[in-house]
Amino acid sequence: MLTPLRDVNWVSLHGLFVMAGLAIYVAGSHTLHQRRHPSAAITWVLALILLPYVALPLYLVFGSRKVVKRRPPPRAMMATPDGSIEAGWRSRQLAAAMALPVAATYENLTIHETGSQALAALHALIDGAQQSLEICTFILGDDALGADISQRLAARARDGVRVRLLLDGVGAWLGGRPDLKPLVEAGVRTALFVPPLSSPLKGRTNLRNHRKMAIADASHLWCGGRNLAAEYFGADSGLLGSKPAWDDLTFDLRGPLAQQALQRFDADWNFAGGPAAVALPPAAAEPTAVVDRPSSTAPRVQLIPSGPDQVDDTFFTLLVSATFNAHERIMAVTPYFVPDGTLLMALCLASRRGVQVDLVLPAHSNHHLADLARHRALRELASAGARIWLLPQMIHAKAVVVDDEVALVGSANLDERSLFLNYELMVAFYEAEDVRRFAGWLERRRAASAPYRAEPAGMLREIGEGLLLWVAFQL
Repeated sequence: MLTPLRDVNWVSLHGLFVMAGLAIYVAGSHTLHQRRHPSAAITWVLALILLPYVALPLYLVFGSRKVVKRRPPPRAMMATPDGSIEAGWRSRQLAAAMALPVAATYENLTIHETGSQALAALHALIDGAQQSLEICTFILGDDALGADISQRLAARARDGVRVRLLLDGVGAWLGGRPDLKPLVEAGVRTALFVPPLSSPLKGRTNLRNHRKMAIADASHLWCGGRNLAAEYFGADSGLLGSKPAWDDLTFDLRGPLAQQALQRFDADWNFAGGPAAVALPPAAAEPTAVVDRPSSTAPRVQLIPSGPDQVDDTFFTLLVSATFNAHERIMAVTPYFVPDGTLLMALCLASRRGVQVDLVLPAHSNHHLADLARHRALRELASAGARIWLLPQMIHAKAVVVDDEVALVGSANLDERSLFLNYELMVAFYEAEDVRRFAGWLERRRAASAPYRAEPAGMLREIGEGLLLWVAFQL
């Protein structure tokens, strides 16, 4: 006999719904290894208890942080022919344990000191491509620089070069929604990475592709922190207009690392559902006519993809490990500094045991909430003896240099969204001379900065910062 509707115990049904929501959360977090910041975990649990009919659908849409479930077996570290351990062996051993791409050789590294140098290098890469050209960026600006790059990509496609452009689904909106129709008409293949309103990838719409790279003929790589919009290239690019000038860091190089970057691009392209790539002539698979095969003594570099497509939090793990193993100095630059407790503790302990820790930040970034959220961590870091420097202009660069051991350069900020949520791309340089070159780039920015003065925080400020940090994981 059916139970009359009036006899249904709605309190019991509500309790069952809450228990089901919590069971889904626990099972999903355990099965998919969803490492979460404590504030994020507490927020989800409270929301599933207090607002289950709203929180559970939101969790199913936004709650997934990883899209891979198991780690491939680790590789063994390889010694050099004379039996010695190569540069950066600690980081390379850890990278091998996380099944990251093997360290590759490279040559012709150019670190772009200015926006005009970065733009000239990007122009040269685009204009010099013979077979293929891949561009991945978070933002393509609806401005003079975005139009300049788009025109060059369209021209190369009309010349018969295979051109693919991958934009983040949210970043495309932030950049002003540039018109991609002329690119498509010229033959450029385009794809949006997880558009928030039309994505079929349930549970992943909050995970953004923040990687930035340009690859020509699987042999020439341009990479770093710059989006393809005018403000990221500074006033000397000639395309800034009325926008404020920012400072940023990119580099380009040649060699096998570009092939690894292309493989990462292909994986992101396929995940985004981009049009199938047209096969290239066999000659494109062996770019030795463009890049001479390096010798066994060539410098080494390693691609560090980080994000939901990695079982481990790769960049975060390498960064914390390098910080704990630092002997003399740690230099870092980031536009947003909202670290989790582990990274902050590692930096503070390094400073207390005598390592010179220098952190370069913009005095005022383009995200006011991030500026407000950073002060508690900055006060703790300063009290541990670290030096914090504020650059008068906005700096968007992302780099960490540890001793002469490793320079980590790329797209990841030192905030929890970059470290745990975004698809990011960092490059680990192990050659001591090149590590020092990146350190010199940071030192020149530090020299142009003013020291940060930590001010004691009153009770109201402590409470306000605590509430802000509650949601800082989503900044």
